[in-house]
Amino acid sequence: MSLFKRSVTELLGTFWLVLGGCGSAVIAASSPLGIGMLGVALAFGLTVLTMAFAIGHISGCHLNPAVSVGLFVGGRFPARELPAYIIAQVLGGILAAALLYYIASGREGFDIAAGLASNGYGEHSPGKYSMAAGFVTELVMTAMFVIIILGATDKRAPPGLAPIAIGLALTLIHLISIPVTNTSVNPARSTGPALMVGGWAIAQLWMFWVAPLIGAVVGGGIYRWLGKEET
Repeated sequence: MSLFKRSVTELLGTFWLVLGGCGSAVIAASSPLGIGMLGVALAFGLTVLTMAFAIGHISGCHLNPAVSVGLFVGGRFPARELPAYIIAQVLGGILAAALLYYIASGREGFDIAAGLASNGYGEHSPGKYSMAAGFVTELVMTAMFVIIILGATDKRAPPGLAPIAIGLALTLIHLISIPVTNTSVNPARSTGPALMVGGWAIAQLWMFWVAPLIGAVVGGGIYRWLGKEET
């Protein structure tokens, strides 16, 4: 499969992740039949689970620059393909956020200042958590996510179950960290809504690139050491 086709697949998959996950937060979380935080966490997990089954055999279903970097560090992905995957993922996130903004603005009284499910810390953290708390949360959650992905997709793991483990892992991550940062662990997921919101969301976006990427390197390095077969 060509790199171009795999990159387009990553764009489509990331589009679905941001539309499904952020869309559930913006449209459904506080509606009269609101799904709440549990529903939003499950929605993010379901986007990854469904796409892993749909496109995992085409592109690997990274949907996340941090995951691509983590897989590179873990020895599962070539460095030369990182730029194409990351650009595609970010574009997918932006397109999804733009569509979500269009849909959400169709409701009377919609205010973009509410954040469009943007990630934030301090005054823009759902639970008013500090920048330091948010940074550590994003780093650790991303590291664990990468470890789970590498482990679930290891050739020695039970075959066919990786999408379920990965989807449930992302659900759990959201259950833990939505109150802290609104949960990123994914720079592409953070970038799309931030560009739509502007202002504070863009000013705080740096953390949702730096912390997940560091976490990805940590997670990839840990699993590469743990999973190495001894001779």
